[in-house]
Amino acid sequence: MTGKIFRYSFLCGILALVLCTGLFFGLQYRQNLDEAAQTLQQDTAYVAQGLNIGGARYLEQLQPETRVTWMDAEGNVLYDSQNENLPNQGELAEVRAALAQGSGSAKRISGSEGVTTLYYAQRLEDGSIVRLSLPISAVRAALITVSPVLWVFVLVLTLSGVLSLRAARQIIQPINELDLDRPERIKNYPELDPLVARLQEQRLTIDEQLEILHLRQKEFSALTDNMREGFLLLNLNGTVRSANAAAQQLLHIQPEDNLLDRADEHTKEAAASALAGERASAVFVQDGRSWQLIASPVYSRKHLAGAVLLWMDVTEREQREQLRREFSANVSHELKTPLTSISGFAELMEQGTVPPETVVDFSENIHREAQRMIALVDDIIKLSKLDENAQLPPMEPLDLLDLSRDVLDSLQKTAEKQNVTLQLKGESTTITGVWQLLHEMVYNLVDNAIKYNRPGGSVTVSVTQENGQPVLAVSDTGIGIPEAAQERVFERFYRVDKSHSKQIGGTGLGLSIVKHGAQYHQAELSLQSTPDVGTTVSLRFRREA
Repeated sequence: MTGKIFRYSFLCGILALVLCTGLFFGLQYRQNLDEAAQTLQQDTAYVAQGLNIGGARYLEQLQPETRVTWMDAEGNVLYDSQNENLPNQGELAEVRAALAQGSGSAKRISGSEGVTTLYYAQRLEDGSIVRLSLPISAVRAALITVSPVLWVFVLVLTLSGVLSLRAARQIIQPINELDLDRPERIKNYPELDPLVARLQEQRLTIDEQLEILHLRQKEFSALTDNMREGFLLLNLNGTVRSANAAAQQLLHIQPEDNLLDRADEHTKEAAASALAGERASAVFVQDGRSWQLIASPVYSRKHLAGAVLLWMDVTEREQREQLRREFSANVSHELKTPLTSISGFAELMEQGTVPPETVVDFSENIHREAQRMIALVDDIIKLSKLDENAQLPPMEPLDLLDLSRDVLDSLQKTAEKQNVTLQLKGESTTITGVWQLLHEMVYNLVDNAIKYNRPGGSVTVSVTQENGQPVLAVSDTGIGIPEAAQERVFERFYRVDKSHSKQIGGTGLGLSIVKHGAQYHQAELSLQSTPDVGTTVSLRFRREA
């Protein structure tokens, strides 16, 4: 503010000084110009008188300080003190005026010298014309005589600057000494009373707004810091103005860092688009998790002020989408196989090309493939219910040992056909669960243990208590599962040996139902297997209260 006051007061002083000096020099120039014209007129009269008396001899003796031109009545130059080859001058204004009125004057740029010149012409007694001329530069040179005024100009300019600076400091001093926390303490300056009153009013308003802002900031910080999603605010330069804990951990970045210098390409591209005023979105994988990034521009009073970036963990969504795609593809394949067989057998039978003794075999094949489709659809419906958390029968207390015995009884004939021995061990153990779902889970485990067993092998179902937790385990002496495939056997439609699985049938969804059933009962599912030795699948249930 001191500088502004100084500049304004100093500029006012300079302006006044320049105007006065310009006026002075203008008046002085006008006066010198008038005096030069008057002197030129007098000199012309003297030369005219000399010519009237002495004629051309007078000009030979004359040594004028100004240019002298003598011409006849038609404007032809008879004599010129500086140029012997001047063209006819009869059309010039001062010459025409002299011929008509006896004398004339003019100011123009000289054709021979190229400078602005004053001219004065007078008609002689014999009708000829004499003219004297004087360059304007000679008039300007006369201003040099008033050069001491320039020193006065410099002196006044310096004095104006000093006084302006002092005045500015004296004006601003009481304002600089003003205590913004206690503005009422200022004294002896009644001119500042309106300012003090306004400052006190604004101070109260600011205190209230700061308190509200502080509360909102605390609420905002509590909200963003507890978000699983990453939240980040950028200014126009890409500098991080605010970032919650999730964003800092994800990006390894701190406030005041420049995101455009440190982020990955996905984040840089999205941030650059948002800072250019366009909304952007991207999905990428980092550290084994899928993230969706949404970047939006931030406007303040219709002007772009920065960008806000939001990271959302969409791993489960992407996994479900991937699972849905795989599931659709697998279902299509699994349904197509039995339908193709049924359609082929039926077409042959329809054409009448099947011998009567083969019709029964074809019918059996059609029935078997149809049953396979029914089992597949039934398993798909079960999985869909589990996926969608469909309403299941209510949980109730049930005995795992009794449930396992019922499963073994239902699979006894299947085991005898495969020459596999079934065994049940353990003690009566009660849990809370859905009988139908648990029965399906144990049935699928035992059925798989029979299918993938060896002739003369065995399947053992044991029900025990470990550290107060009920544990149901199904062990077999079958072909086992390679270590590389053990983590995937619970995926839908996954088969370790597709050719072997095709021979023994099955939908490929049994273990998936076991997995979802374990999740529904909050049971821990584990698998241990050694190729050519056997497999054990265990279900560890929650401890009953």
